[in-house]
Amino acid sequence: MMKKRESFNNRWGFILACIGSAVGMGNLWMFPTRVSMYGGGSYLLPYFIFVALIGFTGVIGEMSFGRATKSGPVDAFGTACEMRGHKKIGRILGYIPVLGSLAMAIGYTVVMGWILKYMIGSFTGSTLAPADADGFGTEFGSMATSFGNNLWQIIALGIGFVILVFGVNLGIELANKIMMPVFFCLFVILGIYVAFQPGAINGYKYIFQIEPKALADPKTWIFALGQAFFSLSVAGNGTLIYGSYLSDEEDIPAAAGRVALFDTLAALLAALVIIPAMATTGARLNQGGPGLMFIYLPALFKSMPGGYLIAIIFFVAVFFAGLSSLINLYEAPIATVQELFHLDRMVSCGIIAIIALAISLCIQGIVSGWMDLLSIYICPLGAGLAGVMFFWVCGQKYVETQVNTGRTKRFTEKFLPVCKYIYCPICLLVLILGIILGGIG
Repeated sequence: MMKKRESFNNRWGFILACIGSAVGMGNLWMFPTRVSMYGGGSYLLPYFIFVALIGFTGVIGEMSFGRATKSGPVDAFGTACEMRGHKKIGRILGYIPVLGSLAMAIGYTVVMGWILKYMIGSFTGSTLAPADADGFGTEFGSMATSFGNNLWQIIALGIGFVILVFGVNLGIELANKIMMPVFFCLFVILGIYVAFQPGAINGYKYIFQIEPKALADPKTWIFALGQAFFSLSVAGNGTLIYGSYLSDEEDIPAAAGRVALFDTLAALLAALVIIPAMATTGARLNQGGPGLMFIYLPALFKSMPGGYLIAIIFFVAVFFAGLSSLINLYEAPIATVQELFHLDRMVSCGIIAIIALAISLCIQGIVSGWMDLLSIYICPLGAGLAGVMFFWVCGQKYVETQVNTGRTKRFTEKFLPVCKYIYCPICLLVLILGIILGGIG
């Protein structure tokens, strides 16, 4: 007989865990760059539209699907297809988002090793030690290479799995209840500091101005769609598995709205810190990703008054944001191992940890290509499959019952048609555009 499934203790524990899964590197090293490159407010407008659309379709759907089946993607997809007499096919397809989640977590582990090294280095002084931008680039390059950061990567992985071993309540929920408020508080502090720096006002003006030319550019809308899609963590794995730990008393549409809101606030906070900070030097932000995080920003912090303290606050906040996403990504494969082999949590964590350690150490030099492949192909495919399973295969009555469970007022009747005929095609569109453009997330 299987052990009773764990669940979140309360509503905000669940919401903070979901916010933690959504708030990650995309918010911090990509969103500000996209805002800067695609017209400030001209980019924000379509981004808000897509966040609202995906938040109230895909996020609600994955949360509801997980809660309805009380399982991870394999059993959830199997349950859906069983309604049509094809359970085995569903279970096979369910492995796609699970393996995708594991592969993404492994790649993320490499990045977390970088962040941990820079966070500790911000306290010791080594992070800001290089003399100039070239020195910061050389320092990062020596780390981001094959077997270039083994120790810190192992420690970062260990921290994540210490949290995961303690389970949903004492691990995932408790960690996010600490990390997410601290993250937001630290970024507010950074935002206040930057606001008082000479020239910051130019950054603010740019963020909120609307340029008709940029708004009319299809690329603005395409990359806003990609940012919203990946930021909200719809991939048929993490959000679904967190939903499976949710009680029937919870109002999922309301929870999804709060997750979308706070994820957007996190992205805006990052933009309100990084873009005005760049503006103080007269520079325009035109590069995102690791280069921004580990080369340009440390060089910028060094040039600012109180830069060492700013670096500490920044990298602690970034580490918390990354760690919350990391534990979400690992949770789906851990839960799947538990479900399939009826193992206890510690053993399941141990199995996944060994796999993660072995592979993550070996991919340090190719992690960029590894993550690009997953974000282009596997994430939108997983999201699309989850959408098709829940909105198309399960049927109208089942979907409406699950979405309205825990609500005092019935959710809009337009929900299912929008999900079937707009959200599911959007998943396919994100996949196609990602392949054509080399990634849009």
